[in-house]
Order: sequence, then C-alpha cells, then structure tokens
Amino acid sequence: MSSLEVLKAYNGDLIAKLDFVDAKYASAVLDAAQNAFKDKKQHLSKVQRLAILKKLVKILSGRKQEIAILAAAEGGKPLKDSLIEVERGIEGVELAIKELGHLKGEEIPMELSEASKNRKAYTTLKPSGVVLSVSAFNHPFNLIIHQVIPAVAVGCPVIVKPARTTPLSCKLLVEALYEAGLPKVWCQMVVCENDVAELLVASDKISFMTFIGSSKVGWYLRSKLAPGVGCALEHGGAAPVIVDESADLKDAVQKLTRGGFYHSGQVCVSVQRIFLDKKISEKFTKMFVESVKKLKVGDPEKEDTDLGPLILPREVDRVESWVNDAVAGGAKVLCGGKKISNTCYEPTVLLNPKSDATVSKKEIFGPVVCLYEYEDFQSAIEQSNDVEYAFQSSVFTNKLDQAYQAIEELEGMALMINDHTAFRVDWMPFGGYKSSGLGVGGIGHSMKDLLIEKMFVWNK
Repeated sequence: MSSLEVLKAYNGDLIAKLDFVDAKYASAVLDAAQNAFKDKKQHLSKVQRLAILKKLVKILSGRKQEIAILAAAEGGKPLKDSLIEVERGIEGVELAIKELGHLKGEEIPMELSEASKNRKAYTTLKPSGVVLSVSAFNHPFNLIIHQVIPAVAVGCPVIVKPARTTPLSCKLLVEALYEAGLPKVWCQMVVCENDVAELLVASDKISFMTFIGSSKVGWYLRSKLAPGVGCALEHGGAAPVIVDESADLKDAVQKLTRGGFYHSGQVCVSVQRIFLDKKISEKFTKMFVESVKKLKVGDPEKEDTDLGPLILPREVDRVESWVNDAVAGGAKVLCGGKKISNTCYEPTVLLNPKSDATVSKKEIFGPVVCLYEYEDFQSAIEQSNDVEYAFQSSVFTNKLDQAYQAIEELEGMALMINDHTAFRVDWMPFGGYKSSGLGVGGIGHSMKDLLIEKMFVWNK
C-alpha cells in the first residue's frame, strides 16, 4: 500500500506519513457504515450523541495549542489565526449541541377539509443515511468540524476524506471523537487517491455528499452521484467590494486588508476585487497600499507572522503567472508582485487590471487584491456581477439608497455592508450560487440537510 507524505507548507519538512487506502478498503468502509445505519441496535440515542459531543468539547479545549500548531504546520495558516480557527471549531461543536435541542418535527393541520378533518398528522426527523464528506485544505480543522459534526450530531454515519495536504487535523478530530466515546464505524477517515474517492462518491450506499473545494471538481463529482443522493457544494468566488465616496475609508482599509490577505487570500470569500469611486480612489489606494505593506510574511508557526505560505509551490507559480499576465495587459503593481520563495508570495495590490484579465475573472486564491475605479455606482454593480461566481460581496457606504441598491442588485448569497466579504459566523447560512456552489452550510443548516422529515397520519 502506498503512502502519503504530509509536509509543512512553509518549508516542505516531513511531518508524517499516512497510508493510502485502496478500493477494497474503501468498499469495506462503506459497507461498515451502511450496515451500522441499517442495524437499529447500533444507533446512538440523542442522549448518547449529546454526551459524546460534550466530552469532545472538553477534549478539544484541553488541546487548543497542539491543534493550532499542527494546523499551521500542514496548512500554512499563521498560528495566531489557527488558534482562532480552533476556537471556532470548538464553538461549532457547542453549536451542534444547542441545535440538537431545537430540531423537531411539527404538527400538520388536518382540520381544513372534509377529507382530512378526522385525522391527526405529525412529522418526525430521521437521519438520512451514510454521509460522505470531501474536504479542503484551507481551514483544516474547522472545515472538518462543519462536515463531520453535523452528521455525528443527527445520527448519520460519516466517511470523511480530508485534503491530501492537510489530513492530520482531520485525523486528530476523528481520534478525539473516538476518545469521546463515538464507535469507530460512525466516523471513518479515508486517505485515498482520486479514483478511489470517485468510487465512494458514485456509490449508492451514501445518502448525502458534502464537498468543499474547486468548482471544477465539485460539479464533476455531483454528476457522479447515484439517483436520490443529496449534496451540498461549497466552491470559491472572486468576491467584489464597492467603496463609495461616503464610506469611512480608515475603517474600510483596515477591514479590507484583513479580508483580502487573511491566510494569504486562500479563502473562498476572500476580498479580491475592490471597486472605488473616482472621488476617493486616490486617497483609499494610498492608505490601502500603506496598510498592506505592513503585513509580515513568514513562518506560520511564529506568533508575529501575518501571512504564511501558499499551500503548494505550484500555487505560487500560478499566482505569479496571473499577476504577470495582468501587468502585461496594463495593470499597475502598487506593491508586491513577486515571489518571496518557492512557497511564499508577496502581498500584492494591482491597479486597474483589464476586465478580461484572469485576475479579474477567476478566483485568485492567493495574496492579491485588484483595485478598479468607477464613475457611477450602477456601473460598479454591473462590473461586480460580471463573473461566473456569486458567493459573498460587500459595499462600504453611508448612503441608505446605495446600500439598498446593493442589496437588491449585487449577486451572491450574502452582502456585507461596511464589512469585508470574508465575514462569517458559523450559525448563519453560508453558500454560493452560479459556479460558487449549491445549498448552504452553517452547523444548523447542515444538520437539517442530513435529516428526513417523515410524516405520519393517524386516522382517528
């Protein structure tokens, strides 16, 4: 059996080796999960699931630093941000515990017609079956929380395939669940090649697939699902921001620096395109560039690092190529624009790339933010919408009419007013449409996705 070498994103040092599973092993994992679900005697009661999740919170809370250091090493997110991610992950488990107390069926009114007046009808919530979760690298702990914990909470067996670059955070969580008392068959991790992953996706033994990653892969995997299998897809975007002449520029600069360069831009809703009213563009640009130049790039395991590496050297090469193409097309580099090493790229600000440049059309997923000038607010909205993605967007304004216009006309599943596009709390609906995804995430929303509302009617 071949093995996967897990390397530090910053310098390529070996952290660990994990065995790849083959198709036979993956099939056995599927069979075990399906058999556990079919055998009602193996099901865990809500009381048992709550006890496991509460114990998990205690276990994770005692290992925050360890988890954050591991996540920073394999994923490259700076330690101070990885610590925040771990806190969010633990809060996600706590949120699932709270949601379990609210999930319930309902009474269906029957006294509305002669045909139904002598009946009573109710719904009850039942777990749908085996869940397959295919995850991404950029939040190696919290994404796994979002894809695994809802299934555990509602009583669905879950098989989780972590990103090949960041499997150790996933492994740690799965082992912590076992320590908390979860039988192993109810949460199984598989590290595998793409062909084996595709076999899992195409199996009629799963009831739901959650996927976080590129739109190309996500939509392809959706096409492989068996009839009746549900799915939630979370892809990326090219998040737009509009800053008008009434905006608080100091506040906007501070928030957009964070929103654009957090985790070196490797966030699905990272600020990518900022449209500036010409009346304030020069002032904003100067302030923004000064702010970006203060960011420190380096070893993610050091506490003073603001930006760590990109996940793989080939991603650095890709970002470099996109920036060079934009500059060749007329964009101006205001800061950055160069490799620092094979793993790190300078935080970069580009002014006025062409509308058909790759950096204007595709998700950069790197430390690059593009600035554009506009004459009128309507044209800024039209430019913002002129991409294949629609996830989260934002507008900085103190004008109610323009805020409401943005609410009505900016595409996406969420609009942030006077905040950056990467804002999120884990109880809100989170997702995109167009190429950006299908369905919504968020702990409670994901739990509901995995349940069937089953109705029964009693003829009195």
